[in-house]
Amino acid sequence: MPVKIRLQRHGKKGKPYYWIVAADSRSKRDGKYLEKLGAYNPNTNPATIELNVDGAVQWLQNGAQPTDTAKAILSYKGAMLKNHLAGGVRKGALTEEQAETKFNAWLEEKAAKVAAKSDGLSKADADTKAKALEAEKAVNEARIAAATPVVEEAATEETAASNEEE
Repeated sequence: MPVKIRLQRHGKKGKPYYWIVAADSRSKRDGKYLEKLGAYNPNTNPATIELNVDGAVQWLQNGAQPTDTAKAILSYKGAMLKNHLAGGVRKGALTEEQAETKFNAWLEEKAAKVAAKSDGLSKADADTKAKALEAEKAVNEARIAAATPVVEEAATEETAASNEEE
């Protein structure tokens, strides 16, 4: 039975949410699957990915072929690297400990990159909000300045009218 690691669409129209599943390649896109490996939410920035890396590596070692998008997600989360390192351990090129340290070092580096991106996005969002606030303050001050002479003129007219009545 040819097995594929692919995305199964959920969510509503215009708001996709995907499950990452191992499924028979002959089954429907949203149909029966063998195992759910994780979830992918492209609606957030950066995209939210939850993945059972060990389960994905197990399926890859058993011959499952990922689709292009699933392969990109597996690479992003490190499942493809872990599979590659496991192949090196099987061949005797490195030990289990060496493979684990390489994988953990890669995970730390990746986490730092993702944190830097999210910090940059939050800083850009804060800058945008600050600029919008400054622009709104300027508009409000302009409105107040435009309305003040009208109020002063009305006040002087009222005082003049009351002086004439006396």
